[in-house]
Amino acid sequence: MRSSSISNSNSNSISPRSEPDVTLTLDANYISNSVTPDFSSLLSDQILIFILSNFNKSQLISSSLVCKRWLKISSGLIKSLKLLDWDFLESGRLCYRFPNLIDVDIVQACIISPRNSGICLSNKFVSVHVNSFVPDTEFIWKPDFLSARVIDRGVQILARACCNLRKLVLFGATNEGLDAIANECLALQELELCSCTDFDLKGLAGFRNLQILKIIGYVDGLYDSVISDIGLTILAQGCPRLLKLELVGCEGSYDGIKAIGQCCQMLEELTFCDHRLEGGWLAALSYCTNLKTLKFQSCKFIDPSPGPDEHLGSCPTLEDLHLVRCQLRDKQGLGALFIVCEAVRELVFEDCWGLDNNSFGAASICRRVMSLYLEGCSLLTMDGFEPVVLSWKELKRLKVVSCNNIKDSAMTPELATLFSVLKELKWRPDSKSILSSGLDGTGVWQNGGRSFKI
Repeated sequence: MRSSSISNSNSNSISPRSEPDVTLTLDANYISNSVTPDFSSLLSDQILIFILSNFNKSQLISSSLVCKRWLKISSGLIKSLKLLDWDFLESGRLCYRFPNLIDVDIVQACIISPRNSGICLSNKFVSVHVNSFVPDTEFIWKPDFLSARVIDRGVQILARACCNLRKLVLFGATNEGLDAIANECLALQELELCSCTDFDLKGLAGFRNLQILKIIGYVDGLYDSVISDIGLTILAQGCPRLLKLELVGCEGSYDGIKAIGQCCQMLEELTFCDHRLEGGWLAALSYCTNLKTLKFQSCKFIDPSPGPDEHLGSCPTLEDLHLVRCQLRDKQGLGALFIVCEAVRELVFEDCWGLDNNSFGAASICRRVMSLYLEGCSLLTMDGFEPVVLSWKELKRLKVVSCNNIKDSAMTPELATLFSVLKELKWRPDSKSILSSGLDGTGVWQNGGRSFKI
């Protein structure tokens, strides 16, 4: 306003060229004598929440450094968290800083490790910093953990402050800690338990809405807790509404799996990872009457002694069977698995060692297969692959990747004809595969509307 009045009053004496110089001088004086305003204060909390809700987690953490208001709003938008410092939980700062958490993982904070170490020991579950010095008497180093009493106390603090939890990953919690979670976090739907014992699982009986459960028993090089038939039976009786169950490094036998099938009648997905189940357990899968998906991951065997075929039974509702990074040298156990999974609609073999022509031929009993995915099965050849695939009259989807002994040169006209009617085909058995030249004259490319990935 002052700049305008000066230019108007002296319009006859001051040339137009001098007006910008006067304005610039006045603006510079104004800026130097004032504080830069906070324009974000003009935004309401609702608008600022809407803006920050579009940030990812790392951006939210950066935005919390702007001011106390942004700190409070951005912290309230963070829903999931992996705890690294146990004192941050026990002091109450975790729940005060992040009041709206629904997904918490405390495993890393339960492991006592040096913070300043540059050596990191990692496996598929956790990463642990270790000292460079290992005593000569210790051939295999194992980390130290917080005591069960300390862990239960921290879990109780977490349960009281974050009662809206939907997913929780616990380490070393006992029956007392699980009871606190069950009583306070009524909406909890997904739970993962590491390093627990059979009788610790009694605390699962208080969970009303638990649908997804993962039990991690023995972990090589980290801890060696045991989950046996006793724990599997307690689990089955305490969680009748389970939809998904994953057992990692768990022991047990026919009785434990049978209890799960009889009590958890809503169970739809069952996963075994590096299991240590005794021989004969496979027949208990027939009690899982609503099972739709069965997965095996990193298993050294399926069933060392499955028993007579007539006693195995079957899972009539099973749709998907996945075997990932498993050793399939035991032909008897794999054949028994195919008998139990006779009604399967989708078969997946990924990086499985020992799957050869004979073992894959046993899969021909599964006559309702509509989808097959093979990857990293180097022992399988066209002689074992083609008869099984041609026997599946309902096959619609086929993916073959990195199976080096399945050659284009061994392809027959019958297999080429099958390719022409598939809804989806991905054919990359090796780096030298050239399907187009191998199918010249077969008419496989003449059908439109198909999905081919070569």
